[in-house]
Amino acid sequence: MANLLHIDSSMRTEQSRSRALSRHFAEAWRSANAEGTVVYRDLAADPIPHLDHEAFSANFTPAEARTPYQHEARAVAERLVGELLEADDIVIGMPLYNFGVPSTVKAWFDRLVVPALTVGEQGGLLGGRTLTVTAARGGGYGPGSPREGWDHREPWLIHAFQQLGLTDVRFIHAELTLARESPAMIPLNLGAAEDESLAEAHAAIDALFIPEALSTR
Repeated sequence: MANLLHIDSSMRTEQSRSRALSRHFAEAWRSANAEGTVVYRDLAADPIPHLDHEAFSANFTPAEARTPYQHEARAVAERLVGELLEADDIVIGMPLYNFGVPSTVKAWFDRLVVPALTVGEQGGLLGGRTLTVTAARGGGYGPGSPREGWDHREPWLIHAFQQLGLTDVRFIHAELTLARESPAMIPLNLGAAEDESLAEAHAAIDALFIPEALSTR
């Protein structure tokens, strides 16, 4: 039975484009996997504590020698890693905060790097899974734009998950999502461009499950 791990990370709720895109992906995945199961985690509503030295050390301390805090930290890591290991597909709805991933995503990821669970002697142990990132960004960061290369999520996520053996990573971007909200962007009349970018992102999700969908829109 197929399993999807669905993660959201935007501090926004109803107005979040990354959440809308990840929800679209999850709905399309359910339609394509009628017998499948979905595990949902909201990193904004239920954030993972940032990794500290004692929690980090729990992974290198024999179980019988761990402090109560380390036992708790190890349990958190095993629970989060377990969700990944049980998943065939992963989708993460992710905004762009200060040119990078939300700190909640980094806190979550730091708990995933666990020797013998996700990293073995020969490399990462998460191969065979697909990660889709439905990524929203308030401005324009595409090729030829003044801020091309300022979105540091994609290279970081590719390299971070690569060490865990997960190399099938794809990104679906929606841009200009602050076109109607940012005082600096409102005079540029980019609302139509925002709508077009969002529509293209939704179409790209459809195309993952119905390949001809992208060419017929």
